[in-house]
Amino acid sequence: MPHFLGAIVIAQIKTFGKQVQAYEIIDGQQRLTTFQILLAAMRDVAAEHQSGYAVELQKYLLNDGVMETPESERYKLFPSITDRRAFISVIDPTADIDDLAPPPAYDEGYVKRATSAHEYFKDAIRKSVLVDDAFDEHKLEILFETLKEGLAIVSIELEGGDDPQTIFETLNSRGVELSPGDLMRNFIFQRAKGLGQENGSLKVDRLYGKHWLPLDRPFWSENASRGRQSRARLDWLLTDHLSMNIGNIVSVDTLYESYRRWILNERPFPSVIPELEAISASASVEQRLFEQDKSDPLGDFGRFAHAFDVSTVMPLVLYLATEAKLEDDLQFALAVLKSFILRRDICGLTTKNYNKLFVGMIPRLRETTVGQVDALRDALSERTSDIDRWPDDEEWHAAWTGRDQYGSTRQLRLHYIFEMIEKELRNERNEDIEIKSSLTIEHIMPQKWKDGWPIPGYDATEVDELDPAYRAKVLARNLVVDKLGNLTLLTQKLNSSVSNGPYSVKMPALRAHSSLALNRDLNAWGSWDETTIRDRAEALFKVARRIWQPPIRGEGFKKVTGNSAATPSGARSGLPEDGTRCEFTYGGKVFQARIENGEIAVDGYSERYRSFSAASRAVTRTSRNGWNDWYLDLGDGQPILADDWRKGSAG
Repeated sequence: MPHFLGAIVIAQIKTFGKQVQAYEIIDGQQRLTTFQILLAAMRDVAAEHQSGYAVELQKYLLNDGVMETPESERYKLFPSITDRRAFISVIDPTADIDDLAPPPAYDEGYVKRATSAHEYFKDAIRKSVLVDDAFDEHKLEILFETLKEGLAIVSIELEGGDDPQTIFETLNSRGVELSPGDLMRNFIFQRAKGLGQENGSLKVDRLYGKHWLPLDRPFWSENASRGRQSRARLDWLLTDHLSMNIGNIVSVDTLYESYRRWILNERPFPSVIPELEAISASASVEQRLFEQDKSDPLGDFGRFAHAFDVSTVMPLVLYLATEAKLEDDLQFALAVLKSFILRRDICGLTTKNYNKLFVGMIPRLRETTVGQVDALRDALSERTSDIDRWPDDEEWHAAWTGRDQYGSTRQLRLHYIFEMIEKELRNERNEDIEIKSSLTIEHIMPQKWKDGWPIPGYDATEVDELDPAYRAKVLARNLVVDKLGNLTLLTQKLNSSVSNGPYSVKMPALRAHSSLALNRDLNAWGSWDETTIRDRAEALFKVARRIWQPPIRGEGFKKVTGNSAATPSGARSGLPEDGTRCEFTYGGKVFQARIENGEIAVDGYSERYRSFSAASRAVTRTSRNGWNDWYLDLGDGQPILADDWRKGSAG
């Protein structure tokens, strides 16, 4: 009884003249390719022993007769460009591979699966046909006849109205689960069918080689973690790409279905060519984000996003780096995002709303034809609640000096913060020196300070632990140990004896690390206690505020913090109370709006706006100060300019 290899799905390709009849394989590529490699391995073992089966097996690998382009048409199976070089080197070692498949533009650094499979099959066949190291022709004949007569396969040829992608998905639904990248690749290139051949190859191969072949590199198959999920970099790229395009949150688990629905329902591209070009543009940006090159603004942002665990910002970054065409302004836009995220992190504010916040920025920015960086900064500056506000200098300073910042999960963040401060200090002193050694976060006063850093006036060996005055001083000291003023970077890790050692030992060791500008100022303090820790925090803050900019807000901005459930929703947002009618006349047209749930609902617009400026930008598509645009109806029959209302409200 034959062994059933399953069904393969093929679609006939139009051929003309002397061209060999050709078919595109919709499903079954791996099985047919593996079988060809097996036959090549059997041929090569037969040739090693001068068996006549070598010539017979060659008939199943190569065509003969009249052909238009024999260089490529002679192969029974001609893979896509990704696997072509390795496959041809196995099937036809004498071929000029460079003419059929150009060398890769990158160093692959690993053995192709076709090559390793060929060697595996040869070893297995040798074990079968060699008896005491002697070749047994009869055993090879049995193996040949078994493959020829003992295997069965069903071939399904599609007709004009059949959908290859639907059939492919149906046949693969019960097998090994395909990745979103696999499904998207097949979905895109199935829609590129019908382009015909050129020089014996499908024209679609050129599209594949230009746009998708780079995504088949090992770089994109490596896993990357985002939160608790670990996926191939390619899957994250495609998720970010789709989120950026539709301006909405996309789950990697439903990526393929979401992409397919978007393409078929919205038809955003006239053909697969601009569709692939858009993916390539996103890939070039995302690769820089993943590589995290400090000298590249995008690479540095990738390092920042990894340290602060904010991959939810990536769709917005893709938009800024591609569609927005910011060019030289991109670095400033990235600085805005860094400041917003870092200041919130120092203040201990939540990141739970980031996915909606950052993706939701994209449609707003698309409506802004000029000044997108300003629009981004203004949109982030105008937010008022704990879930999405940008801390000003006052709030940030209080957290910088008053909140504990050290923690096992915060090492990367502290590294980034101190490295940027170090860089700023070097710029300030005109020092262009690269620190190549690894850096570690160190407490200046150790967390276990009691043994070697006694509180002045108390002998550590005779102290009364129950003394209220002493206990108050212990509490005061414990409260500053994990704050930024007590932390620094070192170019090498101090051993534990020094790290937890007494002041007389540790401070000279710290000061010896003078290669870092960050540590040179330690020489200015003759002692180290709660007061000096606060003083150093203040000094660091002055540098930090030059790096990470504050929000830009109008005089009437009202910040809302904590639980404001008892406050009317309009007041919580810095706007008039819910139900207030608003009116704005622009270009001869009157726009009507109402305050609803602390937001501005403009008649005829589905989006809600959190500031009058945002509402003005939406309806005029220009950058404006909305406080001077909108008039409010407070119920007394006397419309009042929004700016006048907020000034009176502030008073």
